[in-house]
Amino acid sequence: MIKILFICHGNICRSTMAQFVFQDMINKKGLSDRFYIDSAATSREEIGNPPHYGTIRKLQEVGVPVLSHRAVQMTKKDYQKYDYLIGMDQWNIRNMLRIAGADPDRKIHSLLDFTEEPREIADPWYTGNFDRTYEDVVEGCNALLKHLQSGIE
Repeated sequence: MIKILFICHGNICRSTMAQFVFQDMINKKGLSDRFYIDSAATSREEIGNPPHYGTIRKLQEVGVPVLSHRAVQMTKKDYQKYDYLIGMDQWNIRNMLRIAGADPDRKIHSLLDFTEEPREIADPWYTGNFDRTYEDVVEGCNALLKHLQSGIE
């Protein structure tokens, strides 16, 4: 089983969107028994809060199931628990490395680094553009799944 933790600053916008989008993708491909997917924050600001209403609205609009979720913070133990820790931007990556202490097993990645056009996923908390965030998340999740499928089929 491949364990993936999607991570952003607050765990209410980008990381939850990526978690739900990736879960929907693997469910539709009949691969849900091969993955464990979750999400977390690098900060403590939103702990206990549900996904942002903009994330919920966008996912409902495109038919991606919104799962039960409350924001949690990444811990050092998560580095051992998960095979992939996927951040949304370089600020997330720096904070993930700080929390983990290091990345000796090269588990920490940026979601869009799996695409042909690596870049950061803008935080819709600040931009208000949940459509663009969704497009970037789908592109990244598709590329991540393609990367991983070679090892599970």
